[in-house]
Amino acid sequence: MSTDVRASASATSTDAPLTLDQAPLRTLGFGANLGLWANLGVSVLLPVAAVFVVLPGRSLWVTGAAVVVGAAIGSALLGLVAAAGARESVPGMVLLRGLLGRRTSWLPTAFNLVQCVGWATFEIVVIAEAAARVLDAPRWPFVVAAGVLATAMALKPLGVVRVLARYAVWAALAAVAYLFVGVLREPLPPIEGGGATSFWTAADIVVALPVSWLPLAADYTRHARSARAAGVGSAVGYGLATVLMFVLGVLALAAYGSSGLDVIDALLAVPLGAVAVLVLVAVELDEAFANLYSTAVSAQNVVARLDRRVLALGVGVLATLLALTFDVTAYEPFLFLIGAVFVPLAGVLIVAYWTTPRGGWDTSGTAPARPLLLLPWLAGFVAYQLTLPTYLPGPGAGWTAWWTARQADLGIDPANGWSASLVGLAVAVVLTLPLVLGSRRR
Repeated sequence: MSTDVRASASATSTDAPLTLDQAPLRTLGFGANLGLWANLGVSVLLPVAAVFVVLPGRSLWVTGAAVVVGAAIGSALLGLVAAAGARESVPGMVLLRGLLGRRTSWLPTAFNLVQCVGWATFEIVVIAEAAARVLDAPRWPFVVAAGVLATAMALKPLGVVRVLARYAVWAALAAVAYLFVGVLREPLPPIEGGGATSFWTAADIVVALPVSWLPLAADYTRHARSARAAGVGSAVGYGLATVLMFVLGVLALAAYGSSGLDVIDALLAVPLGAVAVLVLVAVELDEAFANLYSTAVSAQNVVARLDRRVLALGVGVLATLLALTFDVTAYEPFLFLIGAVFVPLAGVLIVAYWTTPRGGWDTSGTAPARPLLLLPWLAGFVAYQLTLPTYLPGPGAGWTAWWTARQADLGIDPANGWSASLVGLAVAVVLTLPLVLGSRRR
């Protein structure tokens, strides 16, 4: 071993490897995985998205049930992928080599790079916007501060994970508990306005949040001590946090929505709510950090010897500049479109991986291509769009119009009330099973 390699190994002995060809540490037990994913689930985005989950005029219990069902489905999928990453000890995009082959895995890698940069930018904007509203100050200094801090966190990911699991999650939960108490003191009438058209469209919104982490899960759980610790810790941690945050948003709308307040204003209306919201804003940095780090790790699937620190620094600068100059709210629908790509892909991966004998999953640099498995992925995506076309405004309106026309051609009611995530997932799973089992028999 050369001196440079020894120095590199020593420098990363307490943190994530710098390049893909270095072995990851296996130091995260069940508690660390539970704390990490619970912390990632405590996000300001979830209560803000609660308006799309509310079933207008229906009992709050019905909306709550949709939240629980959606969180259970999404977090179960997350746990299965997280456990696979722990068993194979590889990042998320490298895990896909065993499914599609090394070079073919570059296709989902490209989608994931766009998704991670976009979500990192969006998180920085959310942090800065919330802080600016609480403190009644300009937004741009908070954009710069959030970008710098998130980038610094991405340079020492395992150290950050330990802090999040041991300390930050408790601060976040204390803030959430305080806001719950404040909201529950108010009358909670049924909400007359809301974005959900059926129970399953409401659940679909909730499913989308844990599913958005599927391409990133193994980037962290490759450091888990066991597949069980990774799978159960991620599913339980993120699932419970998802339920808490969506329910908090729904209750805040019920308590203050009649006054015309949005969710953030409703939470600020709670006595000392500004302090609790500021705690949540600070904790939100983990979302931006996770996306920056995963962008760097995903790029290593293409070039294994790239230094993740250099990549994270470059992506952090890019995301901060985008947050300063770009209207990221116009980009949000495109992020959901990319998210729809990973729902059926998750179904294909879960079926193929968990039906493969232990030790038979090839994530090496010579993993052979399996182009047939692109078909159920594509079919699942088509089924998703035919169920609920992703809404793209402006220049992307043609996309929505095209899929709406295909719904009409096939006699599919645009207001069908089905879960696009579950339909796309089911199609991908059903089509993957015969391909995988047939290949194994041969």
